[in-house]
Amino acid sequence: MSSSAKQAIKDAFMRLLDQRPLNRITVKDIVEVCGVNRNSFYYHYQGLPALIDEIVAEQVDLLIRRHPTVDSLEQGLDAAVDFLLQNKRAVLHIYNSVSRDLFEQYLMEVCRYVVTSYIEAGFAGRQIAPGDKEVLIRYHRCECFGNIIDWLNRGMEDDISSYFRRVYELKRGWEGEAIRQSSVSAAP
Repeated sequence: MSSSAKQAIKDAFMRLLDQRPLNRITVKDIVEVCGVNRNSFYYHYQGLPALIDEIVAEQVDLLIRRHPTVDSLEQGLDAAVDFLLQNKRAVLHIYNSVSRDLFEQYLMEVCRYVVTSYIEAGFAGRQIAPGDKEVLIRYHRCECFGNIIDWLNRGMEDDISSYFRRVYELKRGWEGEAIRQSSVSAAP
């Protein structure tokens, strides 16, 4: 089977997902839109959950490849938010479906990547107590994830990019304070 059939299936699914909730999309709908037969669909995917998993995983990988380094948390989060906004209806349809746990798993992966990349770069060459870097990564990963989930629960209506920029303006300089605190707690 050709990779063009596989791409046609993904494109048709995304078009449908932009139009209606996930629970109103069937394999029959997808194959009718893209012009392949059901056997072609099932050759590539076991079902809709496998299709969703592949699409979301590809988008996460693409985001990471496009942003191999993160100079600021705002920059990394802006990239993730841009993708979510470009696919707003589809994202909300997946988020508000039985596939929410899959979506949240990948969202947590994006948050982990953004925060880890930023902290690794921001603390490079600096002395920090063992374990403190992991504490900071976990805290900021969960902070980012929780704020994005809250935004999704509110229908993605407000400007979360401005919100994140303001939060990090208010927290500017936290890295230096974290290093100072880590050095104090690590002192004999």
